[in-house]
Amino acid sequence: TSSSTTTKTITTPAKLYGKDVGAYDDIDVDELLAQLSPEEITMLAKEVDPDDSFLPPSQRTNYECDKAPTGPLDRKKLIDHINKQALETPDRPELEPFVPGVVRGKKWIPPPQAAKLQAADEQIAIDLGDEYEQALSDATQEEIIDLAAILGFHSMMNQDQYHASLLNKGQPVGLGWDGITKSAIPKIFPAEAPNTTDPEETIQRIKSDDSKLVEVNLNNIKTISDEQFDKLFEALKSNTHLEVLSLTNVGLTDRTALMLAAALEQNHALRVLNVETNFISPTVIVTLVKSLLTQMTIEEFRASNQRSQVFGNKIEMEITELVEKNTTLLRLGLHLEFNDARHRVAAHLQRNIDRIRVDKRDGRSSRGSYYRPVRIEEELAEMSDVEEEPEEEDEPEVEVPPADYDVEEDPDNVVIRPPPSDDEDM
Repeated sequence: TSSSTTTKTITTPAKLYGKDVGAYDDIDVDELLAQLSPEEITMLAKEVDPDDSFLPPSQRTNYECDKAPTGPLDRKKLIDHINKQALETPDRPELEPFVPGVVRGKKWIPPPQAAKLQAADEQIAIDLGDEYEQALSDATQEEIIDLAAILGFHSMMNQDQYHASLLNKGQPVGLGWDGITKSAIPKIFPAEAPNTTDPEETIQRIKSDDSKLVEVNLNNIKTISDEQFDKLFEALKSNTHLEVLSLTNVGLTDRTALMLAAALEQNHALRVLNVETNFISPTVIVTLVKSLLTQMTIEEFRASNQRSQVFGNKIEMEITELVEKNTTLLRLGLHLEFNDARHRVAAHLQRNIDRIRVDKRDGRSSRGSYYRPVRIEEELAEMSDVEEEPEEEDEPEVEVPPADYDVEEDPDNVVIRPPPSDDEDM
C-alpha cells in the first residue's frame, strides 16, 4: 500500500505592535497627530523623511541645526576660513616614505592572457611570393600608408593621411603610423557686401512697368516696411516684364505673404519666386502654392526655412496635391519630411521637365497658361468636332519610340522621354 502525505502551509498575518496590520486601516491618522504634543511631533519629524516635492528641502531633510545664526553670509570670509583651515590641518603621516623609482606596496601584475586570445593574436603566415615580399620589404612607410588607404584600412591611419593618399598629394611629413591630425586653420572669407538696392526706387520701377527691370533682388534688406510691401505687391499685379523676384530674409509675415499670393493670381510674367528665411506659417505657404495654379507661369518657387520648420502630414499632403496639379512648376524649394510627399513631388516635377523638353523638341511653347485645364478642354472639344466629319476608317498609325526612349503615361498626354544628353538643360 502507498500512503500520500499532505503538506499544509500556514501563513501568519503580519503584526505591528502586537496587532495585525489590517487593524490599523480604520484609524484616523489626523486624529492621532492631533493628540501628540509639539515635542512628540518634532521627534516624529526627525524619524520621517516625507517624499513630497511640494515641501521645501529644509522641511524634507532630517538634519536640523540648533545653532543660532552668526550674522549675514560673507562669502569672502567663508572662503578664507576654509583655505586657512585646509592649510593648518596637518597631512596624514605616510606609513612608508616616498622614494623616487621605488614602488610602494604590492606591484600590480596583469593576469595571464587566455589561450584563445593568444591564438587570435598570433600572426598568420601568408606566402605572397618572392616578388611581393621583396616589394613590401623595400617599400617606405609612406608607400605602405598609401597601400593601406587603397585597400580601405581606415582605422590604421588618420584623415590627413587617407585623403592625401586618395588625392595623390604625398603623405604629410612627420606623421607616420602614430601621427595625430592637427586642426586645420579655417579660411577667412570676406564679409558679404550689403544689399544696396533701393526698395522705394525698385517699387516705382515695378509700378511703371519698366521693360529693363527683369530681375529684382531685395535679399537681406530688413528695413522694408509693411507699407512698402503693400506698394510692391500692388504694383506686381499689373507688371508684365518682371521675371525673377527674390525676397529672402526680408521679414515677410503672414499678412504680407497673403498680399503676395493675391498678386501672383494676377501676374502672368513672373517665372522665379524666392521667399526663403521669413516668418510665413505653413497654412500661408499652402496658400502661396495654391496661387501658382491661377496663371501657371511660375517655374521655380522656394519657401524653405520659415518660422515653422516642420509642416506636418496634413500640410505636406495639401502641398503635394497642389503641386501635382501644376504643369509648369520645375523646381520647388521646400523641406518635406514624409517620403510619400517627397517622392510624389519629385516624380511630378520630373514629368514637367520631360514635357518641357518634348515641347522644345517639337517647337511648341510651354510658357503661360498653355497647360491649364481650360485650354486642354478646348483642345479636346476641337478634336471631337474634327472626328465628327465623315472620314475613311483606317487604323491610326502608332508611333513606336526607339528602344532607348522611356514612354511615360500622363493624365493629359503621353510623354516620350529621351535619354539625357550633355547639351540639354535639366
